[in-house]
Amino acid sequence: MFFSKIFKKQLTEQSGSCSAIRWRTRRGMLKATLASLLFAQGISNVSSGYAQDDFATNDFFSRQQTIRNVDRSENGNGRRSEHSQLPRKHSTRNGGWEEFRYIDGSGNNLANPFWGKARIALRRRSAAAYQDGLSMPSGFGRANPRTISNLLFAQSQSNPSAARLSDMAWQWGQFLDHDITLTETALPSEPMPIMIPLGDPEFDPFAIGAMRLFFFRSEYFHRAGVTSPRHQINSHTAWIDGSQIYGSEESTMNRLRSFEKGMMLMGDDGLLPIDGSGFFLAGDVRANEQVGLTAMHTIFVREHNRIASGMAQLHPDWSDEEIFQRTRKDIVGILQAITYNQFIPAILGPDALRLYSRYRPEVDASITNEFATAAFRFGHSMLNENLLRLDNQGNELSGGSLPLRMAFFNPVWLQNDGVDPYISGLINQTAQEIDTQVVDDVRNFLFGEPGSGGLDLPAFNIQRGRDHGLCDYNTMRQYFGLPSVEEFSDITSDEETLAGLELAYRSVDDIDAWVGMLSEEHLTGRNVGPLMFQVMKYQFENLRDGDRFWYQRMMRGDDLRRIDRTTLSHVIYRNTNVRKIQRNVFITP
Repeated sequence: MFFSKIFKKQLTEQSGSCSAIRWRTRRGMLKATLASLLFAQGISNVSSGYAQDDFATNDFFSRQQTIRNVDRSENGNGRRSEHSQLPRKHSTRNGGWEEFRYIDGSGNNLANPFWGKARIALRRRSAAAYQDGLSMPSGFGRANPRTISNLLFAQSQSNPSAARLSDMAWQWGQFLDHDITLTETALPSEPMPIMIPLGDPEFDPFAIGAMRLFFFRSEYFHRAGVTSPRHQINSHTAWIDGSQIYGSEESTMNRLRSFEKGMMLMGDDGLLPIDGSGFFLAGDVRANEQVGLTAMHTIFVREHNRIASGMAQLHPDWSDEEIFQRTRKDIVGILQAITYNQFIPAILGPDALRLYSRYRPEVDASITNEFATAAFRFGHSMLNENLLRLDNQGNELSGGSLPLRMAFFNPVWLQNDGVDPYISGLINQTAQEIDTQVVDDVRNFLFGEPGSGGLDLPAFNIQRGRDHGLCDYNTMRQYFGLPSVEEFSDITSDEETLAGLELAYRSVDDIDAWVGMLSEEHLTGRNVGPLMFQVMKYQFENLRDGDRFWYQRMMRGDDLRRIDRTTLSHVIYRNTNVRKIQRNVFITP
């Protein structure tokens, strides 16, 4: 994995069941948090107070250069040769055959085989709003992202979800996001730093006036931005197909397989396999981003091996390939069922989507920029300052909760505690409300003493939207069938949010899309506002209706009933020792 030197100077001191982690070098910690942070679709290296040259030979950039040494297609169809080179996965059974998904997502739509495949352009439903119409970031003349973050996103006290959404709600969102989106940094890198306001109490306490958060623009197709608007690349398949578990290319999947009885590789300790740098290996490069996410990866690889083991016992004549592909099909079905039967109703409401009726080949399910870069980043506002850790009786571990800022890129915690305390904590702790408040652990993340650098996730999200040329909030409303707002008070009645909007923006036509979505008053019976609802409804209906391999279409009888009735609580029960589990783990007891 990347960041091979992060933990070489890590000092671990045992204290009961808790490890107190210190860092001997702040640059090591800096690298550990830079790639991406909690749902971040755009992987970025970011700093404050360091020269750009500090990142010239960064391990992360070297890794990206190595794994992406391929030609970039001009037309958004990704690597042109992959579709024709990958073998079809057919399995003979009772004289018939069965088709399985390509690992790169191609060939799902027979008439448009590149729809939804890995490494194609993010779609746009709203027009790009680049300053020059091609590539210069949008939002010219708007306030500095850090200024907006300070005005709108500072959280002074806890504000738990009124709907009692659990931490597992945002955790599943992150796990799902890493299945369907991955936007990497451009190579060669394109710096787009966020200047720190003079005298910022966290990042410029000595009023130096030259501090900045380094930020790098997303990867895009190389001719886009010259004669047509820049289009960013989604390195994952759009489909809910387990890309975070299996990868989106054959080489990644093969590195994770044992090639014996359909099983995936696991460590002797029941955790994911470890690479040479001490990080866990998974289908997505962000699996080590924080320990709750890694725990989710772990239980789903365990679930794969549980199902594969059962198939091998029932069908000793089946080959490794047949067992693996059939197990993968089950896992993908489980991911889809949990997302549509539990997660989406929890966030958007039980009646949010049309009922599923049939496969619709005219639907392009490719991920939209509006979804990946704005709407599906709602979970950042749900984060608590700590990851709750509970034993199997529901009691907090003697070492207490794990501060969120200490959970990033640190596999030692899972190696010490196992996955159970974190899974139990995620389903029992109420998340923060979906709003414009974000905890300091991801908004004022200092890498040392004040002034030595840090990270501001809300500022990053605002900057990412401008990097991708997203239009403003009011314009995006129109593209998604909503009327324009005329006053800030049309967006929210919350006095604090209203005051922040009025200070941060000159008019309602100036608001960054992500900011506007989080500022919205929630719709009745839903946990999001109208624009965020419409963007997610559009994407999730397309992901289901445009998928030729959708589980409700591909499965029949007992197989369909078994998958459709599977909940995340079932997966947790089968693959951990956690026994105090509510029926719906997305809502706290």
